Amino acid sequence: MEILEQMGAEGHEQLVMVSDAGSGLKAIIAIHDTTLGPACGGTRIWPYKSEQEAIRDALRLSRAMTYKAAAADLPLGGGKGVIIADSHTEKTEALVRAYGRFVDTLGGRYLTTTDVGSTGRDMEYIKQETDYVVGLPINSGGSGDTSIMTGLGVYMGMKACAKEAWGMESLTGKTVAVQGFGKVATHVVQHLMKEDAVVVVTDVFGDALDRARDMGLTVVKPDDIYGVDCDIFSPCALGGVINPKTIPQLRCKVVAGGANNQLLSDADGEELHHLGIVYGPDYIVNSGGIINAEAEIGRKYNPDRAREKTERIYETTERVIAISKIEEIPTAKAADRLAEDRLKSVRGIRRVYRPT
Repeated sequence: MEILEQMGAEGHEQLVMVSDAGSGLKAIIAIHDTTLGPACGGTRIWPYKSEQEAIRDALRLSRAMTYKAAAADLPLGGGKGVIIADSHTEKTEALVRAYGRFVDTLGGRYLTTTDVGSTGRDMEYIKQETDYVVGLPINSGGSGDTSIMTGLGVYMGMKACAKEAWGMESLTGKTVAVQGFGKVATHVVQHLMKEDAVVVVTDVFGDALDRARDMGLTVVKPDDIYGVDCDIFSPCALGGVINPKTIPQLRCKVVAGGANNQLLSDADGEELHHLGIVYGPDYIVNSGGIINAEAEIGRKYNPDRAREKTERIYETTERVIAISKIEEIPTAKAADRLAEDRLKSVRGIRRVYRPT
């Protein structure tokens, strides 16, 4: 499918390709839908194998952000920035600031924040070039590390799924297999440990596994995590991990995690539903980060307000499960229905966000 044809089919408004020879910047900014407000989404720094792969990721992730913001009842649309680079070896201040200058040219239609490969320090660099950035460190007047609220939200969504699966929200004694042990997963696990859950983790990076062992957690090889005999499987790494190859390996009753785009295709959500596995749709349970970032837009950041709104993820997950049961559809489709109904209701009075 041609890029413009794909954008039209999926409702994307804008795709921006940017390049800066001096810093070596090669980046893509995708704006999906600004019906509810300016597009907001993280900047991912990743060594994509091709420009086409980076474009596909930006388009896919920006669409997910629209649905995430809509379902979380936020006045934001969906966007995503991707920088084609290895964040460990190629990221520099010059590259990040050059990116910030391009964000500024969009005049507020896109607000950026952290994502895989980018940090609060990077947001401070971007802030030197544009005001259209959120997720700044607290000591810079921002909302700080978005992974804290993301982790809380995943935990709340997990509890709502547990209530559906076992009739009670308690995770005490439940075994949770966590795929990926980065910042979000670490915060999820801290909540689980306080509730005396049993946690098994894996990661592709040795230092992450060392941290897990230091916390007294059981560690398994990356390929073995799918077959762990557990109550909850929690994908907290990259997307597409719930697919025809992995689903037959799962030994759980709930899937709920922090990764984006966990289902490789809609058919995989259908299969989980058919198997009786309760799926907490990713953009529902991992929306704590964008909720936290939104709490600093146009006002002084209030952590209590951000936490209270993040805890509502429990109720939103319950609403999604209820729609799934009433309409006899997978929870992934039920989540889409929830988000699309809000977007449809607002489109009658507003279509495209234009900064004032």
